[in-house]
Amino acid sequence: MENTHTQVMSVKDWAITLLIAAIPVVGFIMLFVWGFGGNVNINKSNWAKGALILLAILMAFYMLVFMIFGAAFLSNMDSFSDFN
Repeated sequence: MENTHTQVMSVKDWAITLLIAAIPVVGFIMLFVWGFGGNVNINKSNWAKGALILLAILMAFYMLVFMIFGAAFLSNMDSFSDFN
């Protein structure tokens, strides 16, 4: 009998996994549980770790973009005070 940690996940398993991961706060927490918790299918664990890495990269990119545009916006707000 094959070990459940290495079994191929069915389409139903993936659909449920993606549905849970799509829930805003719960999905983020579940990515950590699936990625670093025990007794989880190795495929789901690797997918969760990859998703967390991509989320970290996207968050860093968004923070950089917001800082750049925020600085540009604040710089322009300073120039608007000259008209008063």
